[in-house]
Amino acid sequence: MSRAVGAKSLRGIFAPVVTPFVKGSEDLDLTGMRANIQAHLKDGLAGIVLTGSTGEAALLGEEERMALARAAREEVPADRWLIVGTGSESTRQCVARCRAAKEAGADAVLVVAPHYYSAAMSHEALDAHYRRVADESPLPVLLYNIPKYMHFALPAELVGTLARHENVIGIKDSSGDLEMLKGFLRAQSETFTVVTGNGAGVQAAFEAGARGGILAVSLFAASLALEVLDAHAKGDTARAAAAQARLTPMAQVIVAKLGVPGVKGAMDHVGRVGGTPRLPLLPLTASQRAEVAAVL
Repeated sequence: MSRAVGAKSLRGIFAPVVTPFVKGSEDLDLTGMRANIQAHLKDGLAGIVLTGSTGEAALLGEEERMALARAAREEVPADRWLIVGTGSESTRQCVARCRAAKEAGADAVLVVAPHYYSAAMSHEALDAHYRRVADESPLPVLLYNIPKYMHFALPAELVGTLARHENVIGIKDSSGDLEMLKGFLRAQSETFTVVTGNGAGVQAAFEAGARGGILAVSLFAASLALEVLDAHAKGDTARAAAAQARLTPMAQVIVAKLGVPGVKGAMDHVGRVGGTPRLPLLPLTASQRAEVAAVL
């Protein structure tokens, strides 16, 4: 069983929500965000993850991050998770964001590795970074492995060591590499949980032992993601595979290929609040919108 915060255990499908902006001004659309959160929770998702990659975290200011967290906390009931991304290039700033997330009411933080000085991110540097964050964060820490944006991967050996820290409760692995995921799964225990961030490999991740998923595809296709989870839990491999087969092209085209603009476009298509991303990200072209519609 995974470590629990209160009565919650770190299992299930979680929504890594987008950050909607007001058309024209790029100001936060908190009304739209609240409506999305209500819809995701109504879908049956286990919690909300703010200010992650899909949430355009790299394009947000500090006050915006906290405004999102405070508004989300008002919508997320106590029995669901509110996880806030607090990764930063500076260890000091990451700790400050963790403290701010606590003040805003978050349950845990998701911490991507510093990666601007990627050549300097040795095993020792990453260990020092995460150890200080885990020591000083007032909230439980989830490690975040996303080689696509980090341009390197967290070593399984390092993850295994950090997994023994009393304030590190798990890792989100968005590599899409099943062997890498299995390396992290060697560290899984009663107090450390592995979740996948790859929508195209959900069934394989569950079969390997992952306990949940933080999946961008769940923002517009929650029923399919939950179907994979439920079928796997009941040992119905065929039903899980059928749901995965429908989920995979959405994850590959909308999430992996088209990125944040694709996810926002898909949300608009299914009647949720997506809208345009913040510059320098560009909105979908007409042909890309058609591609999203075709996949959906």
